[in-house]
Amino acid sequence: MNRFIYAALGALMAITTSTNAQQQPAQFSDQDVSDAYIYLLGRLLVTRQQQLDFKEGFKWNELVHRKPGEVDWPNPNLDVAYSEAWVAVDESSCTIVSVPKVEGRYYTVHFLNGWGETITNINERLFPKRPFGEFAMCLRGANVAIPAGATRIDLPVKYSRVLARVELGSDPNAAVALQHQFKFRATGSPKLPEIPKTPIFELEALPGVEAFEAADIALDSEPDLSVGLEALAEKARAIGNAVKDPAERTRVDQVIKTRAFADIAKASPIIGHGTVLRGWARPGVVGEYGLDYVARTMINTGGIWANIKPEVLYYRGSVDQAGADLNGDNVYTLTFPKDGLPAQYATFYWSVIAVDSHRFRVLPNPINRFLINNQSGVRFNPDGSLTLYFADQKPADAPDSNWLPTPKGQKYRLTFRFYRPTEGVANGTYYPPPLIKR
Repeated sequence: MNRFIYAALGALMAITTSTNAQQQPAQFSDQDVSDAYIYLLGRLLVTRQQQLDFKEGFKWNELVHRKPGEVDWPNPNLDVAYSEAWVAVDESSCTIVSVPKVEGRYYTVHFLNGWGETITNINERLFPKRPFGEFAMCLRGANVAIPAGATRIDLPVKYSRVLARVELGSDPNAAVALQHQFKFRATGSPKLPEIPKTPIFELEALPGVEAFEAADIALDSEPDLSVGLEALAEKARAIGNAVKDPAERTRVDQVIKTRAFADIAKASPIIGHGTVLRGWARPGVVGEYGLDYVARTMINTGGIWANIKPEVLYYRGSVDQAGADLNGDNVYTLTFPKDGLPAQYATFYWSVIAVDSHRFRVLPNPINRFLINNQSGVRFNPDGSLTLYFADQKPADAPDSNWLPTPKGQKYRLTFRFYRPTEGVANGTYYPPPLIKR
């Protein structure tokens, strides 16, 4: 009898031990935590902006026309008039985009998914036979009637972020008039989602373990279209479940603040897996990221809503020719040779802005000058070269139009844009000249 009792007790203890083992939180290496955090952060940066947009008053399928310069996100493009929207489509509805006829200036209607990936553009480059008129944005596979004459574009997701851009050029008033001719309207009544409630944070104070606590909300609300990253998504979910245990929560929070933040700091100068030459970083991928989730997160942090390379290429300058951080206490020059002027590498236009090193916003200055571009009236040197100046006060030898103010006592970065890049910018062989500290 006792033998049977002991056997039963032994079986019960085995079951209890097994059950307790299953209830213990999974353990993840520091590198697991860092990789999953960086992956998840790319999504959280978009849900952060989405929450801010709707708190501001955005409504689904309605365009918000911004005044020039009136956007508040990292690395804004001040060369264009922006219009913004969040679009919802489903099996029974489409969104009709009305595009005016735009000639002689850059424009695009840019759609991105919930991870900051470009899913389509509407412009004369992608639709050369009919670049204006009505476009029906529909969920792929939806059997929906669209207006006669409208061009149907299938979207791979139900919800997307839109930026319409119109180049200001030499006549900003005409650009603004065109901007207001872009219109949206929904056909039918699409089912509208709840806005994901994930952490809202400042870019200089990234979230800790609370990022993983929001993993299921972030991942359930938007599929990642990048094939091959499924294991990272599952790891983020599993860590989110593991941190329900107080001890694991404390450990993961510490790993984020040590290992993950250090990995982000290491990846930032090269924009994930980009390259640096003469102090300028060029991203390896932009707008469409494939497996490079690190670059996606870096770009969503420092320049959310980036477009694809055929539309625009961004170079980031953070250091001078000696490798020292750019600082408003110093004077820097950037000289393009006459056979390598920036206009040579852009079909539409080029521009350069200065942004702070933490929030990536343009730097305030007494004359409210925030960029130099092809419309600035820059003056060329006698030999045909072009020198741009970055300093707190205009250097005595600098033409006023060639000078961008950079406030004293502040580190900053430069962003150089080439719209519809050509030649070496397009094929990845070109980098701007070094910044020379005087």
